Parts: sequence; C-alpha cells; structure tokens
Amino acid sequence: MAVKQGDFVLVNYTLKVKESGETVDTTSDTVAKSAHLHREDSVYGPRFIILGEGWLPKGLEDSLVGLDQGKQTSVELPPEKGFGARDPSKMRLVPLRRLRDKGIDPIPGAQIDLDGRPAVVRAVGAGRVQVDYNHPLAGRTLIYDVSVEKVLEDENEKILNIISRRIPEVEKGKFGIRKNSNETIIEVPEEAFYLSGLQVAKKSVSSDLQKYFPDLETITFREVFKREGPKPEKAPEPTPTTGEPGKPSTQEEKAQPAENVSGSKPKRKRATSKRSGTKTSGRRAMMGSESQR
Repeated sequence: MAVKQGDFVLVNYTLKVKESGETVDTTSDTVAKSAHLHREDSVYGPRFIILGEGWLPKGLEDSLVGLDQGKQTSVELPPEKGFGARDPSKMRLVPLRRLRDKGIDPIPGAQIDLDGRPAVVRAVGAGRVQVDYNHPLAGRTLIYDVSVEKVLEDENEKILNIISRRIPEVEKGKFGIRKNSNETIIEVPEEAFYLSGLQVAKKSVSSDLQKYFPDLETITFREVFKREGPKPEKAPEPTPTTGEPGKPSTQEEKAQPAENVSGSKPKRKRATSKRSGTKTSGRRAMMGSESQR
C-alpha cells in the first residue's frame, strides 16, 4: 500500500548530520544507546504522524508520499528543505544575571527555554551569554534513514495514537475507548491522574480529535478512583453451640424433623417395671370388680 497525504502512519527513522556524520535523533532504542543519545525519560518506537501536518520536516514528509508500507529509504535534505538556513538576526546577548534569576545555569551547547522560546547557549562571557534562537539543526544537511512501518486504518487505533502523542508518559494501550451514539468516552488509567499538565493535554487531545474526526460531537474523559487498601473482611459465620446439659444441640434439633418426615416415630422411653406393674394390677382389679357385679 502506497502512502498518501492525510494518512495516519507510524514511521521509524534515524537522523544524521551529513557534514559530521553524527547521529542526532532516532526512534530506535538500540541506535540511541549505541550513539549515546539514550534518555530514560524518552519513549522509543515508531513515531506517529499524519502525513502533511508538518510534524516532520516538510522535505521528509514529501519524500514519504508514494512510499510502500514496510519499505526503507534514505532521504537527503538540504537546509532549505530541513530546518532552514541559519539566521544571524536570531543571535542574542543576554545578561547572565537574567538567566540565573530564572534558575538557568548556562553551559555552552546547552538547550534552554527562555521566555517561552527554545534556544541554544553558544558562549558564556563576563556577565553576558550568547543565545541562539535558530533551530539546532538549522543550516545543516540532513540524512534520514526512514521507513513506513504501518498505515493505520482502525479508528480506535488512530485515536489511541493521538492520545499517546499528547500524553506519551502512559502506554497508549492502557487507555480505553468506548462509543455511545455521538459520544466518544476515553477511559483514563490511574497512572495518568496526577501527571503534570494533564488538563492541558486532555484539551489538546479533544482539539485534535475534533479536527481529524469531524463526526465526533462529544468527547468525555472518564477517571475512576478506586478504594485504596485491603477490602474489609467478611464476618465469620457463627458456629453451632451446644445447649444446656440434657438438651439436644442445634444440630440435633435440626436433624429431628428429618426422622419424622421419613415416617418413623420417635421412640419413647420405656416405663420402669415398678410403674408398669402398678398399672397392670389396677386393670386386673377393675376387671375383677366388674365380674363380681
């Protein structure tokens, strides 16, 4: 399948600077470690892009159009098709004290964020710092080894990748997607609840989904807080207790009706010989008196 503008795709790439041969960016964990670029806070793996949205340099995106899925190619981009030529007007001298007041310790070559703009520290002098607002790769010829790993077709898979782009700290497979009429419900996993900037990220996800999926009218984020700690233990059932001496236990009392159901009558205790003798003699006396009558 050839890639076209507007496709949702996963791409792998390794970026080198032609002039120095230095590897400066990659989606591969192995390459990052071998090039000493690996960072523990970075997520490695195929990068999600929507072709034509400018999430990669325009020259690189243009070279992907028409490329077959799974095919690898090498693309060379001159500065004008990469990150542009260097602009001397973007160099500034900034008071050292100003940076330190913002908690920035300037070191030559360090990338910093100054007044909401990314910059590179070029030199540190007596009380002043030379700051470069050009892109770190501006003016460089770039070589990309790139391949299209997958063209996404499933809508839920597209949504999960949009979420992952905005919330990369949490594995995308942990988010749940449910649809109810025109409502899309995103179930947020517990490990995302307290991320810094989560509310801003959710707003960005909503904007992306409404832009790329015009049919989605309502987007709901669902966060469920569960009870912490062990569940309360169930009270044990009371054990049968033995009654007073001479009385049947609870179990014996329950067993007694079962004998009556079977048709057998409970046995009565036999009377003592003394009592049976008295009754017999009484009966005989009565019979004798009746004969005499």
